[in-house]
Amino acid sequence: MSKAAAPLVTVIISSYNHAPYVEASILSVIGQTYPNVELLVIDDGSSDDSVERIRRLQATHGFDFRVQQNKGLTRTLNEAIARARGELIAPFGSDDIMLPHRLATQVEYMADKPEVGICAGNIELMRADGTPYPESKQRRDIPFRRIDFEALFADRHLFPPAPTLLIRREALEKVGGFNPEIRLEDLYIELKIMNAGYYIDILGVALARYRKHDTNTYKNLRFMTDSILRIYEDYADHPGYTEAKMRLLDSMFAKSATRDRKLARELLRQIPLRYWTRKTLRGLLRYVFSRPAS
Repeated sequence: MSKAAAPLVTVIISSYNHAPYVEASILSVIGQTYPNVELLVIDDGSSDDSVERIRRLQATHGFDFRVQQNKGLTRTLNEAIARARGELIAPFGSDDIMLPHRLATQVEYMADKPEVGICAGNIELMRADGTPYPESKQRRDIPFRRIDFEALFADRHLFPPAPTLLIRREALEKVGGFNPEIRLEDLYIELKIMNAGYYIDILGVALARYRKHDTNTYKNLRFMTDSILRIYEDYADHPGYTEAKMRLLDSMFAKSATRDRKLARELLRQIPLRYWTRKTLRGLLRYVFSRPAS
């Protein structure tokens, strides 16, 4: 595909204290086989040497780079989208890596499918140092799936991996962009866009490498719980709202039973007995038998 015929894709990397990782992330975008990419990089108030590292790359590769006081990811994304020129938008983590064919694969797939508001794909898992996880823990071979609002809200499929999201600009504009008060940007925008009538298609190929390290957002269980509950509140009138809320509380209770006992107690109190599941009981057992000796 020639550059003239290829729709412009804007990749947005917002970086905050990811100095050990951000250069690899940027270079993976620069190294895409797709010919028509606009790269916007924003440092969101880092206190490490991220800015110096990014500026060295900018001097060589000439992408758009801005430095700002910390605003948070969703505000930064909205501001970047407002000045982006692309008709397809890829928010991308400053600690992740795009596989070289990623954008070319997604753009070709979306070309004749206006009903697809977001295209995603599978991921390869890597450790903080970039070494791969064992094959048994990888998520690169999950088959293709099309997800609508009901399927995602009912948790019938694995969530689309955030490092692979490619979003139609028209869909973003239709739902008003990201909510700056909600920091968990991916689930929020996925539900909003699907609720507006689009689908998410998740391709059965690996498109990015996801870096697992100590500061991954998903490891902050209180943040994840509070953020998802707030996102779900927008759909409180949906007939499946209570079930979705209880399913989340149940899952987070099981995860926090040995990792955050205070949070586990708070969550268990919010789950009526009629919503207890085997997962609740397993979490309760872990909570009881991990109790510190008095």
